[in-house]
Amino acid sequence: MHWLPLVEFFIHFKQRFMKQIFPYGFSLSMMLVAAIACGNDASKTSNANKDSAATTQLKKDSTEEDESEKPPVSGDVELKLPNGFTAIEVTPGVGKARHLVVNSNGDIYVKLSNSNGGKSIIVLKDKNGDGVADETRGFADYGGTGIAIKNGYLYASSNNDVYRYKLNANNEVDTNSRQTIVTGLLAGKQHNTKSLALDDAGNIYVTIGAPSNACQVQDRTKGSPGQDPCPLLEKQGGIWQFKANKLNQSYEQGTRYATGIRNVVGLDWNKQSKQLYAMQHGRDQLYDLYPDLFDAHQSAELPAEEMLLVKKGSNFGWPYCYYDQFQSKKVLAPEYGGDGKKQGRCAGVDQPIMTFPGHWAPNALMFYTGKQFPEHYRSGAFICFHGSWNRSPENQAGYLVAFVPFKNGKPSGKYEVFADGFTGLAQIKGAAQAKHRPMGLAIGPDGALYISDSVKGTIWKIVYKGK
Repeated sequence: MHWLPLVEFFIHFKQRFMKQIFPYGFSLSMMLVAAIACGNDASKTSNANKDSAATTQLKKDSTEEDESEKPPVSGDVELKLPNGFTAIEVTPGVGKARHLVVNSNGDIYVKLSNSNGGKSIIVLKDKNGDGVADETRGFADYGGTGIAIKNGYLYASSNNDVYRYKLNANNEVDTNSRQTIVTGLLAGKQHNTKSLALDDAGNIYVTIGAPSNACQVQDRTKGSPGQDPCPLLEKQGGIWQFKANKLNQSYEQGTRYATGIRNVVGLDWNKQSKQLYAMQHGRDQLYDLYPDLFDAHQSAELPAEEMLLVKKGSNFGWPYCYYDQFQSKKVLAPEYGGDGKKQGRCAGVDQPIMTFPGHWAPNALMFYTGKQFPEHYRSGAFICFHGSWNRSPENQAGYLVAFVPFKNGKPSGKYEVFADGFTGLAQIKGAAQAKHRPMGLAIGPDGALYISDSVKGTIWKIVYKGK
């Protein structure tokens, strides 16, 4: 029996996990010794191939380390941008960043997914105007995603609540002024983040994702039927509207503005068209759950990610429907009797205004209101695609920032790749290999575009200097 691969595996396992399971370390060691002792020479031939495969897998695992476990490195990637644009690294890393916003004085507020030492909102200040942060500090003791500035307040969300802080006379956040705007929002084990958008009529919109893939009786389980009607839609799977200036609101004091939405992270209010837009994350695992209807390639491509024009009362059909970009229509999900072609009830639900490749994970949406960028970009939409994790056996894809030209409130052309190169690799098989994953978008007072990264918390400032 070949010993080396097994020993190497144990060393690798011990280094990564023994600190967490130390009380069981001795028992685990004894079990391993017993397992080794059970080997015999009669299995040498058959085990040779297994050991060779194990060694190959060990080498593969060692090269696919989780980038989020590594410290940030300044300038570790070079972003690919259109001619005339330049990327400035504001900071190499502040932690696992989510959305961000830039105040009128240039201060950057970055929301972290988890509180780090009692700080989950990081403030970055550029004191000399070179685009690089000279001062970093933080406040707030709750993780989350949403963050926005409106009418003298900074709004921020946890996965259950929405808060706001007053901006003082120096146009800085008074960290002692926290007020609760919305409380008691449901948050499951998946799709639990709360993104925010504010309109000009005193309303705040909050995304409440469904804690499910397709509302099956047993989530993500082969053979489990879909619940019909889906009970999750009562308080999740949609976008809720609350008053931006009213304290301690609950579900009952808000309005279910739109429903039939599996999960939205990218959300923005378009000031020009005075309408709400969102980016829907499509469902997963068509092949895993229904191999008799879909093959692995189809599952890697389907369904589309959707750009939604959200109006009061909109119903986009989840969990009963998903959008097939190759057939250009919403079709009935297999959990509800669909076969990949049948449309059924899905013919009557609201449709997306634009679609994108499957599993790209659109995590931010922002309409460009600045004037620094060329006319082509004015009033158009930038979208942060976080990148896929489940396109196997294909390579993972979609770690980029896209741009969609807009006219009269709707897309006026195809999407364009605006920023790429975040992963630092030409191809990746697993999301953990990506050095960076674009997460949030913001506009500075000078019209620059800011991009946040969820892996290490790198922040970039994109400026246009002309050709």
